[in-house]
Amino acid sequence: MIVHAPEFTDKTVLGRASVYPTEYDAGLLLPISRRDKRDELGLPSALPFFGADIWNAYEVSWLNARGKPQIAIATVTVPADTPYLIESKSFKLYLNSYNQTRIASPELLTAQLRTDLSAAAGASVLVRLVLPEEFSTLALGELAGEPLDRLDIDIDSYAPDTAALTVQDDAPIIEQTVVSHLLKSNCPVTGQPDWASIQIRYAGAPIDQAGLLRYLIGFRNHNEFHEQCVERIFVDILRACKPVKLSVYARYTRRGGLDINPWRTNFSAAAPPNLRHARQ
Repeated sequence: MIVHAPEFTDKTVLGRASVYPTEYDAGLLLPISRRDKRDELGLPSALPFFGADIWNAYEVSWLNARGKPQIAIATVTVPADTPYLIESKSFKLYLNSYNQTRIASPELLTAQLRTDLSAAAGASVLVRLVLPEEFSTLALGELAGEPLDRLDIDIDSYAPDTAALTVQDDAPIIEQTVVSHLLKSNCPVTGQPDWASIQIRYAGAPIDQAGLLRYLIGFRNHNEFHEQCVERIFVDILRACKPVKLSVYARYTRRGGLDINPWRTNFSAAAPPNLRHARQ
């Protein structure tokens, strides 16, 4: 079943009381078409970016063959060109369905996750399990870049306004990376806040930093899923500022044991490090 934006209130599991299953059920996964929002942005089928949605799941548990509980952290990488994103609450319910399910090995669980999530996304996804003996290797880190939040600016609008995005046309081309921790948007179904840090890398005419910060803060009352917000930011900057290179990477704080970290770029073949920051 594919859910389109106007049908969220009828079909989605977000914002509804839920029965939390404890035995495996792949049918809980709810795909959402990416095309609706991309049509709204005027994007052609040949997208102006590539990238991925990097999910980290911190509440993965199952039973081994003898019935003993096992735990892991899962990282799921969903390419941006898959036809569907996966609704976050359905993802959580699906993961919970393993809680009382016996699986002989982590390798078999990884394979099952890959099969089910690829089917939901409409194309192949990557899945990696981090087992407890590897937990000590995980580290915190912050996004690198010049901090936009240092700017002492007045804000009087809390809707994204592309008019705030301007460049210095007569200045030499530069390469720059900027970061803000002030990105906030809202779930389009429940209205709950989604908090994120965002890194923007570009090569082109210098972007006015105060205007860029105002634009990002403008998402504070905006209702879209994480992936859609990042694509909107990418497209708006690309159209308004016309950089030669552009990369947008947002790391959202977790909800329900899941964080979603969309990355969109038109030049960097290497995905950014999946490094959890202090608020995640």
